[in-house]
Amino acid sequence: MPIDAAGALAAAPRVREIAWDHKDVQLYHLGIGAGRPATDPGELRYTLESRLHVLPSFATVAGGGAPGVIGTLSVPGVDVDLARVLHAGQRLRLHRPAVPVRGRARASSRVVAAYDKGSAAVLVLRTEVTDADGPLWTDEAEVFVRGEGGWGGERGPSGRPSPPPAAPADHVVERAVREDQALLYRLSGDWNPLHADPEFAARAGFERPVLHGLCTYGATLKAVVDTLLDGDVTRVRGYRTRFAGVVYPGETLRVRMWRATGPDGGGPDVGGSDGGGAGEARVVVSVVERGDAPVLDGTVVRYE
Repeated sequence: MPIDAAGALAAAPRVREIAWDHKDVQLYHLGIGAGRPATDPGELRYTLESRLHVLPSFATVAGGGAPGVIGTLSVPGVDVDLARVLHAGQRLRLHRPAVPVRGRARASSRVVAAYDKGSAAVLVLRTEVTDADGPLWTDEAEVFVRGEGGWGGERGPSGRPSPPPAAPADHVVERAVREDQALLYRLSGDWNPLHADPEFAARAGFERPVLHGLCTYGATLKAVVDTLLDGDVTRVRGYRTRFAGVVYPGETLRVRMWRATGPDGGGPDVGGSDGGGAGEARVVVSVVERGDAPVLDGTVVRYE
């Protein structure tokens, strides 16, 4: 049966207490490929507890609970086969200059949109995270569910890929993905067997287990911070992407970056605009070994 969109939208928020410390942050950073070379001062910012800085994308795993894609499947009105589920996009807005190295907070999640694509459904799960001092961050996960459309609902935004800027990229970096990267990344809380079990991956239509989209998401933000922001994680204000393709562990990411300023015309960031003056980086990510097969599309990092 199609997803009960009205039931999912009307469901009460799921509220949970989350906590994290330096070990969780370090494990996440290692899971997205930090620490190579191990003694590089730039990498020690991500791996050594005495000088630790938190990459903002850590927010997607803080507290070690199920990621938004998995969390969406537990919402009333949503009862689907995990093998039909794909992560379609991710948005993050920071409400403070930095994610703390250790913290305790309250995370409230609810489905805020349900789109009927005919042969599929797209659900948007928004999570608001606050601590004793107020809002910390807001993130949204867009979840694509094959075979679950057809209830006559709103189609929502187009999922067509957006063309990259016409000008040559300002920076191009390549990042090798370890063969065991998905096995390491999943220790931060995403236990979806698609990323580890060959039989499950085959049932989902893949030749072998694929890398978590949020692992690529974090590795890309790290590349942008290290390349454009001098490693200063506190400058990131927002980050969004659409997942356009898969990465297999052992492949190489090619990250192309363009600097831009002012509104990008792609709609508001999660929670609204941060106001004037912020810079932007447009980013396109592809896989080197498969002829620049697209991986991340419509990617924007907003920074101060």
